[in-house]
Amino acid sequence: MTLTSDQAVAVLRAAAEPTRLRILALLAREELAVLELCRILGQSQPRVSRHLKLLAEAGLVERFPDGAWVFYRLASGTAARTLVDQALALVCAEDQVLSFDAERLAGVSEERGAQAGAYFAENAERWDEMRSLHTAEDAVEAAILEAAGEGPYQRLVDLGSGTGRMLTLLGDRATSAIGLDLSRQMLNIARTHVADAGLGACELRHGDILGTGLPDGCADLVVVHQVLHYLADPAAAAAEAARLVAPGGRLLIVDFAPHELEFLRAEHRHRRLGFLDSEIERWLADAGLSAMNVRALPPAAAGGLTVKIWSASREAGRVRLIA
Repeated sequence: MTLTSDQAVAVLRAAAEPTRLRILALLAREELAVLELCRILGQSQPRVSRHLKLLAEAGLVERFPDGAWVFYRLASGTAARTLVDQALALVCAEDQVLSFDAERLAGVSEERGAQAGAYFAENAERWDEMRSLHTAEDAVEAAILEAAGEGPYQRLVDLGSGTGRMLTLLGDRATSAIGLDLSRQMLNIARTHVADAGLGACELRHGDILGTGLPDGCADLVVVHQVLHYLADPAAAAAEAARLVAPGGRLLIVDFAPHELEFLRAEHRHRRLGFLDSEIERWLADAGLSAMNVRALPPAAAGGLTVKIWSASREAGRVRLIA
């Protein structure tokens, strides 16, 4: 990855302003909403938005909406990002302005964590109800660890991260990890759990499982845990997950076998009441994965939910062809 001289000048010009450098330093720590940046910087939304627009145009930051909120993060995997990282590394660690910003960010993060905890507490009863319908969680997680294998993995991608449990379960087997979710509340909960687990190389992103924006073959372990039954197009989500699997890598899908608990549609917004082995296997085979394996974990009580773990891999050296 390289830049032309004109591109390098444009990148440096975009970063060469005090507020914009402060924004880049903050986003190097974590992705932030516009209003959070305004609070930390002590500046108006129009002013901060103007700076963010210039940084985005220079390819230094990425913008992504989440309902009424708009979030920003540093652009990844680009020469411009490398230049920004080098520039920030040259700034004195005791710089008063950036240190003050870091303190304000810590306050925002602490407040966010408290709000996330309250959200989790309000919804804990529903999650407990779900857990009571199937095999004990520790048994499910032991089976997931077995299906995933010891690793180590260069990159783990968790699609539909929710509260981040798969990241904390598998994260210590991966050099780096990315978790995507559409829910800001769930991402906040996941950030707290990931931080508590000490997983510094784990990145949480707002993202859609149907269009992750991640490159082909970017992960050697992809996990989709209890997500597909909420989706209108689970086949498309399975294809997108499979697209991310590198040669020699593995995909795990954890969901329910077919069941008749119709109340889950209304009370828990399930769109699909479980999946047949044949349809999951067909979706993954169509996406170029093989070595299918299925494990069933029956419910603890009669009439409950059977958890299924479907795993498949992409042959080493096999290149995915896009029509």
